[in-house]
Amino acid sequence: MTGAFKDEESEQFFQIIHMFQRSALLQMGLLPDNNGTMMFHLGEAKAAIDILVVLQSKTKGNLTDRETRILNTIVSELQLQFLKAPSRQREAESDAAQSETIREAFNNPQTGPVEDLSIGKDGEE
Repeated sequence: MTGAFKDEESEQFFQIIHMFQRSALLQMGLLPDNNGTMMFHLGEAKAAIDILVVLQSKTKGNLTDRETRILNTIVSELQLQFLKAPSRQREAESDAAQSETIREAFNNPQTGPVEDLSIGKDGEE
């Protein structure tokens, strides 16, 4: 963010904003953690967004027009992504379960799912 704002104080303020933004994105499964794992902790994501909303409210009238637009955009985008997070979480859990089924089939082929290919679609062998 260096050079993006008119003064050091604005840069530091937006570093704080970025910290909460990144935290919310991480907790909503939109960014991987340091181990590459996607996580879903929607309560923590909501807390980070709520803090940004408080900062937005408390700084009203004290930011430049550009800074206000940036902060409003960040908060709005996070709120939108928060609404989509539960469906992304369900999809990720479904994908993980399917991957686990496939992994188990390769690890233990005797107990894995079986598809009978000996009978054709029209009942012919």
